[in-house]
Amino acid sequence: MIGQASLFSPAAIADPEFRLHAGVDEAGRGPLAGPVAVAAVVFDPQRPRLNGLDDSKALTALRREQLYDRIIERALAYKIIMVDVAQIDSLNIFQATMQGMRLAVEGVAHVARLARIDGNKIPKGLPCPAEALIGGDALDRSIMAASILAKVSRDRYMLELHQQHPEYGFDQHKGYGTPLHMAALRAHGPCPQHRRSFAPVRACLEPC
Repeated sequence: MIGQASLFSPAAIADPEFRLHAGVDEAGRGPLAGPVAVAAVVFDPQRPRLNGLDDSKALTALRREQLYDRIIERALAYKIIMVDVAQIDSLNIFQATMQGMRLAVEGVAHVARLARIDGNKIPKGLPCPAEALIGGDALDRSIMAASILAKVSRDRYMLELHQQHPEYGFDQHKGYGTPLHMAALRAHGPCPQHRRSFAPVRACLEPC
């Protein structure tokens, strides 16, 4: 059922009707600044497999960059969505991520017959049937590819943000709440790209 979470079913993989599936994953739910990135990737099962895919967290930054262009070249369809800070603060990070996933799936729905979502939650209102796959970024090749596209896209964004606000060190921590980032946040206060709905950022706005 569309929008209803289900556990990963091996029978679905065996069903030819669902061979063209979209793998969906996100990057950046935890950071204190910047967008959350969501990607969906559909591979053509008739084409040779792309070697070297893995969960983006298990790959080096260089390897992710190398795979990024190859995934885009090899994919039958792909979509990358960046959900900005304003939406994150307005909706909350969970709902913002769900919205990004829905938009990403909509972007590949013309070829995907199934959306396979990394995790245990499925957005409402998807344009095709969907299932959740816990740990999918280590199990499903399309989800692996989506995780790489999302991670690289977000990291590139944070490097550009570093050029605008070098005092925060976004090039080093990509917005995560590291000691370096927290020290800069206390010293300079939040910039427009900080998530004010997140407690550590909000605390810097409150009077002592």
